[in-house]
Amino acid sequence: MKKTNKRLIDDRGRIPYGALDTPVDVINYRDFDLRTVMDKPRSALARKARFNQFQFISAMAPGWVFGLAVVDLKLVSTAFFYLYDFKTGQMLEQSLMQPLAMGTHIEPRPETGVTEFRKGKTRVRITSDGHSRGVSVSGPGDLRIALTIGADNHPLRLVCPAGYSGWVFTRKSAGLPVSGDIRWQGQNWQCDPLSRAAVDWSCGFMRRETAWNWASLAGVLADGRAVGINLAAGVNETGMTENALWLEGRCIKLGQARFVFDRYDESAPWHLTTDDGRVDLRFEPSGVRRERLNAWLIASNFRQYIGTFSGTVHDEAGNSIPVDGLRGLMEDHFARW
Repeated sequence: MKKTNKRLIDDRGRIPYGALDTPVDVINYRDFDLRTVMDKPRSALARKARFNQFQFISAMAPGWVFGLAVVDLKLVSTAFFYLYDFKTGQMLEQSLMQPLAMGTHIEPRPETGVTEFRKGKTRVRITSDGHSRGVSVSGPGDLRIALTIGADNHPLRLVCPAGYSGWVFTRKSAGLPVSGDIRWQGQNWQCDPLSRAAVDWSCGFMRRETAWNWASLAGVLADGRAVGINLAAGVNETGMTENALWLEGRCIKLGQARFVFDRYDESAPWHLTTDDGRVDLRFEPSGVRRERLNAWLIASNFRQYIGTFSGTVHDEAGNSIPVDGLRGLMEDHFARW
């Protein structure tokens, strides 16, 4: 049986910053000693209202990429999912919003929790048993998505300070085996042996305004090994990073990431490196999912690009690994929450 930390917050309301070697059973965020910038303790209601959670799942195959997110910001919740087909250039997408997070439930259990979003005839559900995750989506017409993501044995778990008194917990993994299929608008996309998935489960008392770039890759190398990458800049960087490379499920930490791109030219390539010299990748965008929301207290300027990576990465022994033609995501995001 895996050794676990039963709770993230200790009896004095403190949090253990840094990378965590063992799973966390429950994010007991209401026990955190949250304070104002003038050190005044915040109420239990404020701790509940200011706590944000989200889960993002992606599945990547040579011919298509699927993405799904459920986000709970208390004042509002959102869910979106999309599929991009490289052969046809078709982008199918759906985005839903619920005031006061109605019909939304994200259990604060990163290993075994249930995430649900319901609106009208559309239902999104993500489950985990501590090893694999199940993803199901049903909706009007023939919309049926059923995926199983397995072998999530070596994720990156990280707790970082956020702002003056907040923090962010994130649990990420990539390059995971995935099976199942996606049925949407009379079409069907099947996972195959070259399909791989990525999981991002995050929560915390986040900075009021946050901006970041993010990259995710999951696939199978030419030599048959599974590979996954998670890289970010602008978030979770207070002396530590959420940057990692997975080879055959083994997690290898990476240095600070640098994203070079043209924000206002969506067709332009991206260049991605890390300061430890282990990553040198080019990303060619093929499609993009955009969202702009400006609703006073809450705002989001979001662009998530679907495309193709090429270049090299290096493992912990310094071996150069060519990355050629693998699918993945890039993101440019401003959020106020």
